[in-house]
Amino acid sequence: MPGAPDIRWTSERSLRIEGPPPVAVAEALRGLNGVLDATPTQNATHLTLDPLAGITAQAIAGRLSRLQRQTPPEPRVHEIPACYEAPFAPDLAEVARLAGMATDEVIRLHASTEFIVAFMGFAPGFGYLTGLPEALRVPRLASPRTRLEAGSVGIAGDYSGVYALPGPGGWRIIARTKAAMFGVERPEPALLRAGDVVRFKPVSAEAFAR
Repeated sequence: MPGAPDIRWTSERSLRIEGPPPVAVAEALRGLNGVLDATPTQNATHLTLDPLAGITAQAIAGRLSRLQRQTPPEPRVHEIPACYEAPFAPDLAEVARLAGMATDEVIRLHASTEFIVAFMGFAPGFGYLTGLPEALRVPRLASPRTRLEAGSVGIAGDYSGVYALPGPGGWRIIARTKAAMFGVERPEPALLRAGDVVRFKPVSAEAFAR
């Protein structure tokens, strides 16, 4: 966990930590007495504290210092089948045009990338996946769609992601998966968590329809 932490109070019961990798910080501090929640974002980790526990920024820094020498656990790996064919990839041709390449090359690049879940947000079960090849970093749609199907795989800017639930969205959709990204009936509703590894496996429309 390289990098000295910059720990700042954002309220009487919350802290913001910058410096070390946010996912590693969150994993290190979850379960610590007085820490009610540890949420990693793109550049920082946000802690919600129990004000009655009397936890201090110095105590947080001490725990992180001790953990710097420990080997981080192996990340969980998800292989997600995805269909990059019509009608499940409405923006694939436009992405190929913007990227200046064939649609097959867009699929190859996206499906050969090992993504890392940087943080969760936007909607339940939605993970922001880092690692998108620079050639595929296209802008969001000018006008978001009012409804996308659950499992829609999109790209925008530096990220890829899977819409876990039906709803609006402005990312460019290049595939769809049947993987259940979110389910309230599960002990851990979201399939993904920050720090996980995600790989997409192309499947045909015929296989997807089964």
